[in-house]
Amino acid sequence: MSDTPKMIFVNLPVADLARSMAFYQALGFTNEPRFTDETAACMVWSDAIFVMILTHDKWKVFTDRPIPPTTSSEVSLALTLGSREAVDAMVDAAAQNGGTADINPAQDHGFMYGRDLCDPDGHVWGPLWMDPAVANGAEPVPEVSL
Repeated sequence: MSDTPKMIFVNLPVADLARSMAFYQALGFTNEPRFTDETAACMVWSDAIFVMILTHDKWKVFTDRPIPPTTSSEVSLALTLGSREAVDAMVDAAAQNGGTADINPAQDHGFMYGRDLCDPDGHVWGPLWMDPAVANGAEPVPEVSL
């Protein structure tokens, strides 16, 4: 059995690498220069979560599939944060740094709060907060009417 830690590298095509790096840094990601060059940048969220932002030319090295338009939603990536205020701060930072805030209605279920944003290339992110007692199983998940 391998001792290699489980990690995720989310790969995203971007039109302007410098703009996207600045956007993700404004949201709290840090750049890992060892995996960054003029065609790609590794943006670190945690010890196990990395976002590789790739120029369109670099993206095309990996696939012939078309890059979706910025108005589509192929996937929504959720990130947990420590408070409702942190969720609001991330969405505000997105809006102030070339992204779009609240592309969907905010979800407030009391024990869980989330908002959605788009990066400058239309990739959807959903920062959310969940009551730690519910998240760790100490409290049951309340019934939610959707």
